[in-house]
Amino acid sequence: MPLYDHFHGLLAATHHLESFHTRWGVAMADDLNRRLPKRFLAEAPMHLGSAVAADVAETDQLIAGEFVNGSAGHGPLEDGGGVALATESYAPPATALSMPATFPNEMRVEIRDSTRAYQVVGVVELVSPGNKTELSEREQFAAKCLSYLGKGIGLVVIDIVTERLANVHNVVVRLAGHDPKFEMAGDPPTYAVAYRPVRRNKENLIDLWHWPLAVGTPLPIVPLALKGFGCVALDLEATYAEACERSRIP
Repeated sequence: MPLYDHFHGLLAATHHLESFHTRWGVAMADDLNRRLPKRFLAEAPMHLGSAVAADVAETDQLIAGEFVNGSAGHGPLEDGGGVALATESYAPPATALSMPATFPNEMRVEIRDSTRAYQVVGVVELVSPGNKTELSEREQFAAKCLSYLGKGIGLVVIDIVTERLANVHNVVVRLAGHDPKFEMAGDPPTYAVAYRPVRRNKENLIDLWHWPLAVGTPLPIVPLALKGFGCVALDLEATYAEACERSRIP
């Protein structure tokens, strides 16, 4: 099945990207869970940026309406030894410094290892439009990618966003201060990149594979590295087709 343009034409009007990303993430998690050893668990948690914004607003109202008035709604608590623990409210001083903030949607697949207390050992990140709008947002996403890699966590980044002409992988390379030879030539706006942190010949390295993606062409099979295990094949084409079928995309 060829890659669709999810941002232009009829498909953009009838199917929301957030919903499709969710289905694709679940399809990838299901596929991995069918093939990985039982010690691993793949999940697809979704984090909506708009929900974060709502939570922040509600917290601000709670502070203004309850805690500032000195009525937190709870009396003193007692622990198991009978010692009373007082709950004190605190109203911070007023500030004229409130920076603008964006909370882009986050969609990823996490692979956890039961032999490591269910620590995350591999991640698939699906880029959202909010990750690409401004340079600061691209750098924020890139910093998150570098954080995974710095912990030895394998990473795959998939970007099918056609309405934002930016390549976040190239921002990762620049933010890390690496040679431009590791960038994708021509800054393709849609692409897939796989990263494998390794130690080889007494050097810390990140093996790198990247593929430019184009609307109307098939998707590749990419290596997903799992910390302490090796790589597993991630079939983007098959999981994308499953997500399209379940989303009723012809």
